[in-house]
Amino acid sequence: MTKLSYWGFLSLNALLACAASIPSASHRNCQRSLKACPDGTVIVSGTNLKAHFSTVQAAIESLPHDNSSHTILVLAGEYTEQLNVTRPGPVTLLGETSHLTDASKNQVTITWAQANQDSTGQSVDNVFSSVLVVAPTLESSYTGSGTTGYAVPEDTPFGNSDFRVYNIDFTNTWADYSDGPAHALSLSRANGGFYYCGFYSYQDTVYVGKLGNAYFYKSIIAGQTDFLYGFGTAWIQSSDVLLRNCGGGITAWKGTNTTFENKYGVYIVDSSVKAANASIAPDIVGQCALGRPWNSLHRSIYANTYEDGSIDPAGYIDWVVDGVSRLTSDTFMAEYHTFGPGFNATGRASTNASIVLSPKEYAPYNSPRKVFQTPDGKAGNIDWIDWQA
Repeated sequence: MTKLSYWGFLSLNALLACAASIPSASHRNCQRSLKACPDGTVIVSGTNLKAHFSTVQAAIESLPHDNSSHTILVLAGEYTEQLNVTRPGPVTLLGETSHLTDASKNQVTITWAQANQDSTGQSVDNVFSSVLVVAPTLESSYTGSGTTGYAVPEDTPFGNSDFRVYNIDFTNTWADYSDGPAHALSLSRANGGFYYCGFYSYQDTVYVGKLGNAYFYKSIIAGQTDFLYGFGTAWIQSSDVLLRNCGGGITAWKGTNTTFENKYGVYIVDSSVKAANASIAPDIVGQCALGRPWNSLHRSIYANTYEDGSIDPAGYIDWVVDGVSRLTSDTFMAEYHTFGPGFNATGRASTNASIVLSPKEYAPYNSPRKVFQTPDGKAGNIDWIDWQA
């Protein structure tokens, strides 16, 4: 349902024609006050009569399917809907807030309650549970089943070149425990940056699919079972990874064979991994694994990150199916300069699942520039990251 523009003399088409992505230095003022937003900003609110749309998805669907840049400001409130972004051009979602640099005080929440009850993943795909999906096509967003996942057609185009979100929480409210895959985010074949955002679920909270690049800055990611998983590349910078309970591992990555050497994986850097709250902390001491290999090409690294007492002394664990280990010489489940009560050197040395890296071994992975790649394998794909957030 549309609402009247507060630029009454402008038609919606004219608004979209002049819309442009807001420079990072100025979007902060827009988040604090409608009056500070530049002409062309699309406004969403369920209650404010100055808004153009009452749902975020309606605002997204109003944008042309081209390479132009657009910004949507979502006013404070809770929105119960699923979001789907397929357009190739840059899109910025801003959440109204009085606390620009504190994700724990976000004032905009997008919620959806759905999980995948098909344990095989063959008849129903995990993507249908997602609160937010960013991918060029439905097929390209499929998780698929087994250790190789869905075979995305080779002629599938790359999707959004620069998708950004600031100060918005995405919460899958299906259950308050692991009850099947329940995505807060699914991102495939796209570049996505998430700044001061929150992602809340229990199982499979964040999925970064094939050729997906996701950068998280000062955000909160909460879950219980395999809640950072996928095929693509995720860099989690200066963020909080919250343990709502323990199950499987925190990370469960599936590497993908390609014709070029890749750096696909999940990197948790300068962050903290800890119990979600004081009530759950005593129940999960030493119980949570850093990760397990969804297939043998799993790659994840925790670097310069605090680990509380919830972490299993062994760190990572194997994933054994029908008596067969998924660990091989290609599996790369590692830590570099992690610290806190969750790091146990003796425990790590007792298993062949966990790797503790030297500075030289960590060097090939120590910056986003080295791990984010273009679809054809070129390193340095970072122009879409907001370094000023």
